[in-house]
Amino acid sequence: MTGRIIVSDADVAEGAQALCDICPRMAEAYAQTGPLPLRRKPDGFAELLSAIVSQQVSVASAQAIWGRMKDAGLTGPRKIIWASDDDLRAVGLSRQKMRYARALAGAGINYPALRDAPTEEVIETLTAVPGIGVWTAEIYAMFSLGRADVFAPGDLALQEAARILYDLPERPKERELREMAEAWSPWKSVAARQLWAFYRVSKNREGVR
Repeated sequence: MTGRIIVSDADVAEGAQALCDICPRMAEAYAQTGPLPLRRKPDGFAELLSAIVSQQVSVASAQAIWGRMKDAGLTGPRKIIWASDDDLRAVGLSRQKMRYARALAGAGINYPALRDAPTEEVIETLTAVPGIGVWTAEIYAMFSLGRADVFAPGDLALQEAARILYDLPERPKERELREMAEAWSPWKSVAARQLWAFYRVSKNREGVR
């Protein structure tokens, strides 16, 4: 089962209210951040290819590379398979990212079928592709598929936000944060939105940009 799908700001608001009702700390965070963003994205090959392009580079660099790929028409699986190393190098892909892009293009993923697949199956399908880790798969499930009950505990900003909000002695490890997130079910992805928003507010308050 896919569980609840987030499609609108009203869905996010419903989840935020539910979290405030069950957790005083979440209510405290919401009072500081205000309404949370929807953050829905398209699903499909191009969204995952863009995620691969964005790995280990700055936001500006990733946007520049992705812009060149779109200009060159290199955002579809067949175009990636047909492209030469020189073609991919020219738009800014490293040798490793060329390999990842081709692996994704050749994976034969049925993207429409993922919309109705259980979240565990979505994560398993995506992480079987070289270059796509659990974090990327969970973010895809959250924002491209709209899954309401998915979290990404490997995210450093979520870990740091949880440390601050819950007065923890140190930043929780991925496994610990995954266990904490069970308390936020069935609205884990809204909890993630809340923690990201709280992280930005907290860091701005501390003078960190």
